Amino acid sequence: MKRLAMLLNVVLVLALLVALVPASGASASAEKVRLLVQFAPGKAATVQDALVRIKGEVHYRFDDLNTIAVSVPQAALNGILNNPNVVMVEEDVARYFVDIMPSSVEAPVMAAGQTVPYGIDMVQARDVWDANRDGQIDAGAPTGSNRKLCIIDSGLYTGHEDLSGVNVTGGYPSGWNQDGLGHGTHVAGTIAAVNNALGVVGVTPGTVNLYIVRVFGDTGDWIYASTLIDAANRCASAGANIISMSLGGAKSSSTERRGFDTLYSKGILSIAAAGNDGNTAYSYPASYTSVMSVAAIDSNKVVADFSQQNNQVEIAAPGVGVLSTLPFVDANSLTVSGVTYVANHVEFAGRGTASGALVNGGLCDSAGAWSGKVVLCERGVVSFYDKVINVQNGGGAAAVLYNNEPGNFFGTLGEGYSSNIPAISLSQEDGQFLVANRLGQTATVDSRLTIPASGYEAWDGTSMATPHVSAVAALIWSAVPTATNADIRSAMTSTALDLGAAGRDNAYGYGLVQAKAALDALTGGGGGGGDSVHVADLDGSASWINTTYWKATVTVTVRDQDGAAVANAVVNGTWSGGFSGAGTCTTNASGQCQVVSGQIRKNKANTIFTVTAVTAAGFTYDAGANSDPDGDSSGTAITVLKP
Repeated sequence: MKRLAMLLNVVLVLALLVALVPASGASASAEKVRLLVQFAPGKAATVQDALVRIKGEVHYRFDDLNTIAVSVPQAALNGILNNPNVVMVEEDVARYFVDIMPSSVEAPVMAAGQTVPYGIDMVQARDVWDANRDGQIDAGAPTGSNRKLCIIDSGLYTGHEDLSGVNVTGGYPSGWNQDGLGHGTHVAGTIAAVNNALGVVGVTPGTVNLYIVRVFGDTGDWIYASTLIDAANRCASAGANIISMSLGGAKSSSTERRGFDTLYSKGILSIAAAGNDGNTAYSYPASYTSVMSVAAIDSNKVVADFSQQNNQVEIAAPGVGVLSTLPFVDANSLTVSGVTYVANHVEFAGRGTASGALVNGGLCDSAGAWSGKVVLCERGVVSFYDKVINVQNGGGAAAVLYNNEPGNFFGTLGEGYSSNIPAISLSQEDGQFLVANRLGQTATVDSRLTIPASGYEAWDGTSMATPHVSAVAALIWSAVPTATNADIRSAMTSTALDLGAAGRDNAYGYGLVQAKAALDALTGGGGGGGDSVHVADLDGSASWINTTYWKATVTVTVRDQDGAAVANAVVNGTWSGGFSGAGTCTTNASGQCQVVSGQIRKNKANTIFTVTAVTAAGFTYDAGANSDPDGDSSGTAITVLKP
């Protein structure tokens, strides 16, 4: 029977890893696959030695998770799965930064002094620290100054003018204080841009303590779940209260889930982007129960068309046209007759300054006699690359592509393609005006990228929504530093501005995060006085995962002192017996939620789930009122029998 179970595991893992294995048999035997190998308690050294003997490359060892991240020859899989000290093997899945998108809306106008991005007031940040709107931080107002917020991203350009004075530390790997990609710096600006006379301002006005963990390089290459687990552990070791992650991947990982569950049980609040694929698929780590999943909305409080919509979306925040800090200045323009038109760089095209007579190239679907000319090309029919190369082959000094519908656009030659001449894009309105009124006049194209530099741009994405929520958490938590992560989470979800369908929904979660309302709930300003909550019932069930493992599911019902269901209550507990670890869930409108154990071997005993705390904004937890209407629990603990 044991042999059969092992063979089934082999089949499952091989199926999971098939995409990683080369087609040819010879190269397949030499190919390495990257795995997460869970070892039996106390067998770390034994399993690691066994992995090294088969030429495994150990990347990380997570002793708190009994897991080793390792790359091993594909041919060694069978031996690993039959190792009696190995509990579980799974793929070390990929994690990507959630795609950054230059804004789909017209870029906000930067004021001569400081611009307040629309999202700052939409989440009520200044209602917390600048209620009278005099531009100064109100005396005694919470600002996040005693909280540490860890950003796992592409690093941070600490030399940015609008982040000067922010308390920033970081690590792993070296170079955390640089950012050629820009993603991490944009996120950091939304969280902590300083309240000064320039640039923008963050949800926390330059006062929260930042810890930066750089996992993405300047090219934005993907990482592994194990990389993320290690990064999150580094956040915890640095004393972070909050972890902000604008990253994700389509495949879940039981090891990664256990990692974030463990961090949550230690009091850390993890927050992640819901994803930008515009469908109902899950993205991880956002879709783990112990992580808050953030959707993106626009300035009209409408969910973005790219934002993921599923039952793990917990809360929403501004994520369209979000103006924030960047570590570079990307300046692109066309000047004709003393008038300068704002443009966008066509990705992978040349950079520089070029001047010449302005001519109309039509669709630029073939090369013309354009020697030394600046050529206007209307969008359509052929690719951007074809248009730009046709201008280059025709001797043109620069290509100016204008839209075939209202507004500007962001074009690309395509990865692997390039041009020697600069190429920029214009709006349809500007392009048509120039064709009708300015042909033959001298035009100057200027396309320059300066890095590092203190820049600002508006971007779209759930990546941009996530830091709003992370910073609100820091802001309100700083007012009540003794609060738990569950308290902060509950305060934000229970006071969110309901959007979309009434109550929680898959597009907005509980709604738009509201800092002032959450703060009032947390401090008693919006609470329910002496109201209390308790566990009204615990129900357990068991089911087989496969022939080797089973899992336990516990349904928790939470009610107030009047017997009414309590939504958004966060239940924390611990597993013992057949499975050990932390467990948490958040109640729905019916006051119920489910906690599911990890894998339990069939030869293990029954398992027990014990409620340790129930947290709901405006309520206190009355453990003495916990009840047992079914007679199958003690009111605080329930034993789930092996199926």
